[in-house]
Order: sequence, then structure tokens, then C-alpha cells
Amino acid sequence: MFSSHFSGPQTPRLALLLAVAAASTALLAGCSRPAPAEEPVRSVKVLTVGAGNMQSALEFSGDVRPRIESRLGFRVAGKLTRRYVELGQRVKAGQVLAQLDPQDYQLAADAAQAQLGAAVTNRDLAAADFKRYKELREQNFISGAELERREATLKAAQAQVDQAKAQLSTQRNQGAYTTLVADAAGVVTAVEAEPGQVVSAGLPVVRVAQDGPRDAVFSVPEDKVAAVRPGSAVAVRVWPGQTLLDGKVREVSASADPVTRTYQVKVGLEVKDAKDVPPLGATVTVLPQAQEVQGAQVIKLPTSALRQEGQATAVWVLDPASMTVKSQPVQIATADGNEAVVASGLQPGTLVVAAGVHVLSPGQKVLIYQEKIVKPLTSTAQTAINSVASPVQAASVNGK
Repeated sequence: MFSSHFSGPQTPRLALLLAVAAASTALLAGCSRPAPAEEPVRSVKVLTVGAGNMQSALEFSGDVRPRIESRLGFRVAGKLTRRYVELGQRVKAGQVLAQLDPQDYQLAADAAQAQLGAAVTNRDLAAADFKRYKELREQNFISGAELERREATLKAAQAQVDQAKAQLSTQRNQGAYTTLVADAAGVVTAVEAEPGQVVSAGLPVVRVAQDGPRDAVFSVPEDKVAAVRPGSAVAVRVWPGQTLLDGKVREVSASADPVTRTYQVKVGLEVKDAKDVPPLGATVTVLPQAQEVQGAQVIKLPTSALRQEGQATAVWVLDPASMTVKSQPVQIATADGNEAVVASGLQPGTLVVAAGVHVLSPGQKVLIYQEKIVKPLTSTAQTAINSVASPVQAASVNGK
């Protein structure tokens, strides 16, 4: 009776219901979205900031040059008759340096003087005529138009006098320009013309280094020009004697030399005592930044830890409590080999990400990277490996 109770038409219906339920379950499982995979936590290398010694200070070799060096030449052309100074001679302001032959300019001045005399004579004659015609006009012996013509003649004669005076002044100035004088006190650093030579206007004849401030001039390679910013302090060591002077970067060339690919830098020397002024041409060694002294305690980071954030330089700082990173701006003073010297922004003991800085974001969780160490094989394992025959050895054994 039990078997007959479940047999009959209900059995196919039950099977159909079970099939529909299974299909619905499969359909719902296919329509549901898979759960998003969690973003893997990135491993980073971390270092602890500490103070270290400068291993190598940047040093640049240069020489001392005058702040102002004038290339003096005549304002007119002519034959150089005399040169009154020699190389290395000290000169005063207004001192005569060289002389051109003034004969042609003197003759031109005499001609201008004669033209002025003729113009004055014509002006006086026109003035006398105007006076007479004015009296005749008052007596109505001439017309007003005639008097106006005489007045115009007088004005033209006066204009010729003014022109002749200006021409005479010009010729006299040209004659005065045949004498070359020093604009300021200094020392002659170069002589570029000799007596008997015909020089053109503006051609340098004597070069004078003016007394006053001195500069240390040197060249910097392209990869080191960032270490010498205008206004930054530097230390200058003068040879011989090892005299140490303070200086400040005054000028950095805007473009590199097309041949040497270096940038010219000028450092203004700060000298308190006149006796400490280095001689022109003295060899100097420039150390950018006052802290760039070998052995000084500084904070250094590998260049791989730095990244650019807009116009500033920054690093990723690790918070050990939350194991997240945040951006920390820093100021770089200079470079020391493959490391950067940090001027501000970090304190000793701070945890800084040392590698992989370009794939992180603020607040991102990270793990401290641990290098995997491969343990050496034990003697037992090594013996087991050595006991295994190679395929060639096995083939030879089977062949026997």
C-alpha cells in the first residue's frame, strides 16, 4: 500500500516542480553581481630619517673678476699717436689713457669757426637793413610787405648763426674725443691697440677694471645648476692662503654655453676689510650653501624617495599606527652624490617611503616590504640532489 500511495500521476508533477525550482535558483545565481575584489595592500620600502655626515661637498673652481670692467675706446676714428698707460697700471678718474692725431678735427673746428664768422656778418647786415627799412616804414616811404621781407631775411640770417654755432660745438667735441680718459679709478687689465694703429670709432683700446666690488665667477654643469640659486649663500675659499670669504649668488646665466654646456655663475664677495680683497684673477673654490661643509650633520634622503607635487618637492610619510601614508612637502638644499640634503620639512625619526612613491595616494594603506631570504640547503638535501642521476647518466647506465 505504501508504494501504491506515491505512484500514479503525482510523480511527474513533483519532478517538474523540482526542475523549475532548480532552474530558478540557477537563474538567480547568474543574475547576481559578484562581490568587488578588495584592492591589494601595496608593499613599500620604508626608511627612518636620521642625521648623517656630508660625504662630498659640491665644489666649483673659478677666479676673481671685477664687478665692472670697461672696454674703453675713442668716440671718433683716427690714428693712435700715444698710449700713456701699460698693462697692470693703476689709473685715476679723468686720467689720460691714449691720444689720437687731432689735426683733422682741429681743421674742421677752424672751418666751423670761419662759417660762424660769416654767418654773424650776414646776420649783422640783415639787422642793419631791417633797422633802416623799419624807419622808412614809419615815414611811409615803403610798404609793409617790404618791411616783412627784411624781417624774414634777418630771421634766416640769425638761424644760420645758430646753425654755425652748433656746428662749431660739434667739431670742438670731436676734437676733444681724440683724447681718451678714464671714467673711474681702477687698474688696466688689457691693452688692445698700439701707437701708429688706425682705430675706428668704438674700437676698444684699453680695458680698465674699476675699483669696487669683486665677483667670483665659475661654471656649473647642467646637472648641478640647481644647487646655486640666485640669492643663496656660498663659501668662497681664495688661493693661496686658504682665506675663507662669505658670498652670495648674484647672477646665474639664463642658458647654457653652447660648447661646454655649462652655466656661468657670478658670486658677489662680501669683504669687510680692504686688505682681504682678493687680487684680480685669483683662483677660488666655491662651496654652494653655507651648510655644505664636509662632515656637517644634515638630513639626507635617497633621490628615489622624492616626488614632484606641483611646484614643490614632497615625500610620503608613513603613520605606523594606521599604516597609511600622507604627503609631506620638503625643501631640498642640495645634492650629495645619489642623496638629497633636506633643508626643512622632516625631523629625525620620521618614517619615509623610500621607493615606489609614484604609485601611492594620500591615505592609502601599505605594508612594509620584507625581503625574502632563501635558506641554504641542508647537507641531507644536498646529498639527495647529488644522488639523482641526470638523464644522460641514466641512459648510459641502461645501455650497459
